[in-house]
Amino acid sequence: MLSNQIAEIERAFEANTALQQTCRAATKQVIEVLREHLDRNTAITTLIHARANFTDHLLQLAWQHFMPADDDGIALVAVGGYGRGELHPCSDVDVLLLLAQENHHDYQEALSTLITFFWDIGLEIGHSTRTINECIDEATRDITIITNLIETRHLAGPKELLATLQRRIEPNEIWSSATFFEAKEEEQRLRHLKYHDAAYNLEPNVKEGPGGLRDLQMISWVTRRYFNSESLDALLTHQFLTSEEYDSLIKARNFLWRVRFVLHLHTKRSEERLLFNYQQHVAKAFGHLDESIKRAIEGFMKKYYIHIMEVSRLNEMLLQHFREEILSDHNSSPVAINERFQITDAYLEVTSDDVFEKHPPALLELFLILTQRVDIKGVRAATIRLVRSHRHLIDDDFRNNPECRENFITLLRQSHGITHQLRRMNRYGLLAKYIPAFGDIVGQMQHDMFHVYTVDEHTLNVLRNVRRFTVPAFRDEFPNCSKIILQLKKLELLYLGALFHDIAKGRGGDHSQLGKEDAYVFCQHHGLSEQDSNIVAWLVQSHLIMSVTAQRRDISAPDVIAEFAAIVKTQTRLDYLYLLTVADIRGTDPKLWNNWKDSLLFSLYNSTKQALRRGLDKQVDKSELVIDRQKEALALLTQHDHPQIDALWQQLDDDYFLRHSTDEIAWHSNEIINSNVTSTPLIAIHSDSEQGGTKIFIYASDEENLFANTAIALDQLNLDIIDARIITAKNGLTLNTYIVLEHDGHPITDTSRINNIITTLKRIIGRDELSALPTARRLTRRQKHFNNTATRLNFFSEPNSAITVMELITSDRPGLLSLIGKVFVECNVKVHNAKIGTFGEHVEDIFYISDKDDQPISDVNQIEALRESFFKALDNN
Repeated sequence: MLSNQIAEIERAFEANTALQQTCRAATKQVIEVLREHLDRNTAITTLIHARANFTDHLLQLAWQHFMPADDDGIALVAVGGYGRGELHPCSDVDVLLLLAQENHHDYQEALSTLITFFWDIGLEIGHSTRTINECIDEATRDITIITNLIETRHLAGPKELLATLQRRIEPNEIWSSATFFEAKEEEQRLRHLKYHDAAYNLEPNVKEGPGGLRDLQMISWVTRRYFNSESLDALLTHQFLTSEEYDSLIKARNFLWRVRFVLHLHTKRSEERLLFNYQQHVAKAFGHLDESIKRAIEGFMKKYYIHIMEVSRLNEMLLQHFREEILSDHNSSPVAINERFQITDAYLEVTSDDVFEKHPPALLELFLILTQRVDIKGVRAATIRLVRSHRHLIDDDFRNNPECRENFITLLRQSHGITHQLRRMNRYGLLAKYIPAFGDIVGQMQHDMFHVYTVDEHTLNVLRNVRRFTVPAFRDEFPNCSKIILQLKKLELLYLGALFHDIAKGRGGDHSQLGKEDAYVFCQHHGLSEQDSNIVAWLVQSHLIMSVTAQRRDISAPDVIAEFAAIVKTQTRLDYLYLLTVADIRGTDPKLWNNWKDSLLFSLYNSTKQALRRGLDKQVDKSELVIDRQKEALALLTQHDHPQIDALWQQLDDDYFLRHSTDEIAWHSNEIINSNVTSTPLIAIHSDSEQGGTKIFIYASDEENLFANTAIALDQLNLDIIDARIITAKNGLTLNTYIVLEHDGHPITDTSRINNIITTLKRIIGRDELSALPTARRLTRRQKHFNNTATRLNFFSEPNSAITVMELITSDRPGLLSLIGKVFVECNVKVHNAKIGTFGEHVEDIFYISDKDDQPISDVNQIEALRESFFKALDNN
């Protein structure tokens, strides 16, 4: 394949002319030839070995040219991936300059010239210079170095140097098979932990992520160390793998190699991450040419996830094989559990190879036993293989078998290990077989910035989050959830709700409604009562409603609480829904969760709880609620005279007292009375640790630019507005309460930062004219990729209100709220309330608005003009 390029560099070295230019050009040509062969679907193994072979020739020719002839004191050795004879387009070429003695200086000039030559021709060379003794010393201390040294290959110089090194690093000299295995296993565990044990991250690392190439290399390293074999064929020879498993392993490796190869060619660097902005190109290279880019990417990524799941399965089984072979006490006797299962050396196994054939329900019984016996560390390799090879037994007859159904429901009623075993069931492919609808979401990607896991991974994360509420060690993490979950008598209903809440994703249609039907049928099929089946089905159908209500509705409004309570109906359903909602938001993307969302949801929970206690047929008397809040606020304002407070409160309508908490009313009143403000804007800032946000209170003249200028100022300060309430008093002043967060989702804590915010706000909102929009900031990498949400606006009227509700959906971007505020000013629209919601790449904001005379915006022409103004401002920016 690369014979022309090899011949070209050979001629250049022989003639000793234009070496740099020729070798640089040949190195570039190699990449282009490889690209052409990749497009022709040449076997990926051929491409990877071809680049390594060309590099061998180049290094050997350069060595002969630059290094002293016939010197037996130094050798050139390939290590690591290059030592295995594997080179991707932009992989580093790692070499060891192996010395017989500590005489580095004798070769310093020649080596410097050699390495400089490699850099000059564009070869990414990684090199170390060591004696044999230095190699041994460092390898003895460092698992990474011994791993590199067991993958060595002679390139140039005396072969005996490398042979001596290889003899001195054999398992009987340093790093026995047992210590090497344990160290590599721990290394893999820590690496997986770094990636949150999630192979199904939506931007996976092809090399380092769980199920990736490192997991395959892990198998190769242990095989090499234990069997002294350079080939994975040893796994077949020693019956660690069947021929089908071996073929599956090689197929997965070649797929991942091809993905990595395409990534390197596309990015022109050693890029190992399958980022969103590369996925379309890689999908196309794999033949996914769907007219919908999203479908093409999701189709390719599903194939990717299936391959890495297979790698994870084989990695687990093979490492268990090695564990039994290397570490186990071969004299230990099995301890019987029942006629089907026994424990050997703390690992579960079947009593005979035909257990599953004779008694298919044992396929689920195995996982049930693992939840019941905390002394069991895992499953023996031979049993893992038997489970995988008997998956075909899980058919309709199996699902209809009462014992199978009982095993599954009993598993969900255990107090230990449910999440671990459902993950294991998913890894072994049993969960998809037992619940076919779950099989449809395995590896199902959601190509957006909001979800960071595949649907099956997200589902199991939600289940894990729910389980953590029950564990005393995690009580401080979510104290409210940990307290509420103690009130539930049937935790399995919550687990089923978690398992089914997204099961209909990707089918088209309303996944909540479709999932509800699946959940109900499953529950009935598994012997749950009608009441319990209905709770699970309702949970699945309603799993988004609490999040939407808390984040997009004004939950200070009694009408909103009454409406939500009417949907929930009972305290039991409220408890289940609250717990599932918290677990779901955290399971979508851990970074999305913050104390503000926690406080919103718990506030909605408490308000709904009170409404349910009061009775759904009993409406809240708003005037009584206002009086109660005023009494409670007065109790907090003991340092002020009642006439002062009364004078202020007489300027405020009931709406103010309904939309603010007792603490907020007392805070506002205290700040206004203490400042005796007249014309200068009053600005006060308070970080609420319980609510998880920072409140900014602005008391100022009711200017038409006020909201827009405030948004511009806060944008300049790099603060995220998540809530805004604006009340106009009878004296022409407005009480504005903004809740903001830093970009990292935390409240403001630094005093100098607070002072800077106050100074900036006073400077900008004190102006009569609209401030200039802040300089546009660059979009993040992800925002650039997903910045394609078309702007949509919906308008609703609020019953018995002078307010119009405007829902705005558009692409998220820096400075968005400043743009929105500018449009409101230009269209003579007043903002009374705002709920700001960011969902990955797009926002879903709710604004409660009126015209400048505080009347609802109902005229069709005015609404269309407002709509057009937003389209022009947002879709052009």
